[in-house]
Amino acid sequence: MTDARPPVTDRETWAAALADLRRREKAATRELDAIAAQRRRLPMVELDDYTLTGAEGPIRLAEVFDGHSQLIVYNHMWNDGATFQCPGCTGFTTQFSRLDYLADYDARFVIITPGPIEEALAYKRRVGNRMDWYSSAGTTFSADVDAAQGEGFAVNVFLRDGDTVYRTWHSAGRGTEQLGFVFGLLDVLPYGRQEEWQDSPAGWPQSPTFTRWRGAEEIAAAYGEPDA
Repeated sequence: MTDARPPVTDRETWAAALADLRRREKAATRELDAIAAQRRRLPMVELDDYTLTGAEGPIRLAEVFDGHSQLIVYNHMWNDGATFQCPGCTGFTTQFSRLDYLADYDARFVIITPGPIEEALAYKRRVGNRMDWYSSAGTTFSADVDAAQGEGFAVNVFLRDGDTVYRTWHSAGRGTEQLGFVFGLLDVLPYGRQEEWQDSPAGWPQSPTFTRWRGAEEIAAAYGEPDA
């Protein structure tokens, strides 16, 4: 806990300060709308006919869409043989537990990792992940979408036309934040994310980046299947 607090003022002064902030928030919303409009106008690039591996065995990338025309892929970081994988990837994907509504928009969200499928499925159970997992092991898929083993995580979006798959969008690092809800919730709190890189008033609680994030072991204990 901290004794630091925002200054206390009267209702009128608070409302005026909020209105000033609201103008910036509205401007940011309009800018995000414009960015999304530009994203919808991006060209796309045709991909090879990759064969990945799923829970039921080999599966073509076009089949991963499960009949939908759009696919969002979280490319999960992976270390072969590790009991617990990247805590950032593990925590980020834990946010997504109810994705059926994407089908109403002709879309699907899955995880693809370069790790062996047996390890990937075991890890899914261990940490209580809800999405379907696929492995790109033995293919160049992960490297071709900027998520090679040892290089980090990414989000990629694809469009399917029959059996042909196109890559339409990619992001990594903080560019993936917009897909989750946790950071958005933290950012409206008085103390924010409480990470030392953030611009906060003097005395606000701040910690080194990542230190408040839950580790993969904690996530497994909270959400995973027993003995997975």
